[in-house]
Amino acid sequence: MAPDPISLGDPMSRPRTRHEPVPLEQIPVWDGFLVDPRSTPSGDPPAGLDALLGGLNPEQLRAVTHGDGPVLVVAGAGTGKTQVITRRIAWLIATRRARPSEILALTFTEKAAAEMQVRVDQLVPYGYTDTTIGTFHAFGDRLIREYALELGLPSDIRVLSRAETVIFLREHLFAFELERYRPLGDPTRFLGALATLFSRCKDEDVSVEAYRAHADRLLAAAAESPGDAVLAEEAARQAELARAYGRYQDLLETNGCVDFGDQVALALRLVRTSPAARAEIQARFRYVLVDEFQDTNRAQSELVSLVADRHRNLTVVGDDDQSIYRFRGAAISNILGFRDRDRGARTVVLRRNYRSRPAILEASHRMIQFNDPDRLEVQAGNTTRLVAERATDPAGRTVRLETHPSGRDEADRIATEIAARIAAGTAPRDMAILVRANGHA
Repeated sequence: MAPDPISLGDPMSRPRTRHEPVPLEQIPVWDGFLVDPRSTPSGDPPAGLDALLGGLNPEQLRAVTHGDGPVLVVAGAGTGKTQVITRRIAWLIATRRARPSEILALTFTEKAAAEMQVRVDQLVPYGYTDTTIGTFHAFGDRLIREYALELGLPSDIRVLSRAETVIFLREHLFAFELERYRPLGDPTRFLGALATLFSRCKDEDVSVEAYRAHADRLLAAAAESPGDAVLAEEAARQAELARAYGRYQDLLETNGCVDFGDQVALALRLVRTSPAARAEIQARFRYVLVDEFQDTNRAQSELVSLVADRHRNLTVVGDDDQSIYRFRGAAISNILGFRDRDRGARTVVLRRNYRSRPAILEASHRMIQFNDPDRLEVQAGNTTRLVAERATDPAGRTVRLETHPSGRDEADRIATEIAARIAAGTAPRDMAILVRANGHA
């Protein structure tokens, strides 16, 4: 008889392993803690520091207590990377290396940023929680509003959502001088694709001037090869798109608007082109931490590098095996580029998994190897294979793969098995069914 598949069960009923970080409700106010870290250059460690570092495994401890300079933390799934980031923030404050306001932590979703903020609030004393924690776009929006005059923008700029961007393009359709991308039968057919193109240009740090230069090179190459109809057509298309991209940016500026991509692209332009603004921003943030670094695109990676360039206290946490934003320009090249840019950067690999049993990790490892050689483990030579801290399932359950002729057959099979387990009294208290999309549910 085949062993039963592993059930996630009730997370609250799982036995806590010895090395798993212990949740902290609130660290006591640290003795001798002062807002100005430079006023107390020496002295005993503040009270609560042992509790802050308690329960961390050796790799997590190295990442949390890394001193100055860049550090890359390669953190696999379930290895406690959020614990590492939040406790590192608290450790920097507790050891008086930085004021809370001198720390910048960036992540990708508002939910993740809110969770990080809550955990930091639990770790540091009351009244010292003015650390800047947010998404890339929220941070960029803050900068362009603060330095709107330097960017030639009004301080009350309006940010267009994706839907509003398409509506904006439709309202100004005849200002783009489109020919190939405005078919007579359906003039608005390509507006969604144009919005996506402009957004990707900003994600990839491609300015209007760079796009125009690319189109000009294609036109020059087509002029030198008059018999190449394919090249001539491609050159004409790219020239039309380059003109539309420039016109789109002009219209946004005229109407006091920016889109989602501009929140990072304009912040990057500000830091690049304004020495005064760059100096102020770099001086403001002594330590910069980035979560999910594998999901950063080129513009986000460049922005982080410039902001942290003065002090070089940059901590990035990522795992290319968990990249979910490759369709938006995220790539392993950002992690490899970080290693190339900062040759002296320290690398810490978190491999101890506290979430899953060995059978799940082994199955996951076998599957992810199909992505080789386009993985950090292969290209950088780091062993990122996860090691389970939870013991082997005592019932001998493992991962089971089943195939079914249709989705309806699959649903019937799962429902029948659940009903049979409930009837036999062998079902766990909670059972989960994970599906790929809401429609499958």
